[in-house]
Amino acid sequence: MSDYVFVLLLGGSGHDQPDNDLSHFGFALESKADVDAIAERGRGAGCLAWEAKAFPYPVGYRCALRDPDGYVVEFSYGQPLGPGAEGNA
Repeated sequence: MSDYVFVLLLGGSGHDQPDNDLSHFGFALESKADVDAIAERGRGAGCLAWEAKAFPYPVGYRCALRDPDGYVVEFSYGQPLGPGAEGNA
């Protein structure tokens, strides 16, 4: 497993990403339940961008949140490069 570091600095301008712009960071989670938990937390915080939903291969099960600057961050299970990929090829 590789380690990654994201450096986010405060003070820049925000980002008003349109709904039809699918640019995003993505993180693979260990289960559908983990995706559902993230979606529920995002819903409660008012930042859920995409409801948790299953999509055909290679997308898998995913949801997304908007970070405080407006960027979309996806959380998924079952994509080809993440946990759960074994049964989706």
